[in-house]
Amino acid sequence: MMEGYKQKKYPVVTKRYVQWLELESDEEAIREYRKLHSEGVQWKEIRDGIRQVGILEMEIYIFGNRLVMIVDASEDFDWDKSMAELATLPRQAEWEEVVGKFQKCGKGATSDEKWHMMERIFYLYD
Repeated sequence: MMEGYKQKKYPVVTKRYVQWLELESDEEAIREYRKLHSEGVQWKEIRDGIRQVGILEMEIYIFGNRLVMIVDASEDFDWDKSMAELATLPRQAEWEEVVGKFQKCGKGATSDEKWHMMERIFYLYD
């Protein structure tokens, strides 16, 4: 039974970005990709860099070989500026090279070239 995922609440207005990416259709590669993102295996420098550029929360969901990433940030967050900064931080290029082997993209593709921003078409708020 699916019980859902807890969300953290912030005392400020936040905004959300949602992106998708396709992995190679290889069960062993997908297992390895999942392992790289698991607690205790994730690279500390990558987590630190994500926080450093102002991302409050980041989640990645998987279905088959498709990923969806949800990013929550403050209302004044500048995606392009923050992603450009993130790309320069310690081990980020190395991380992109490691995970790029599993992703359906060209060798050396940047994060912006791999992940595709999604458009929200519906929401339900109070």
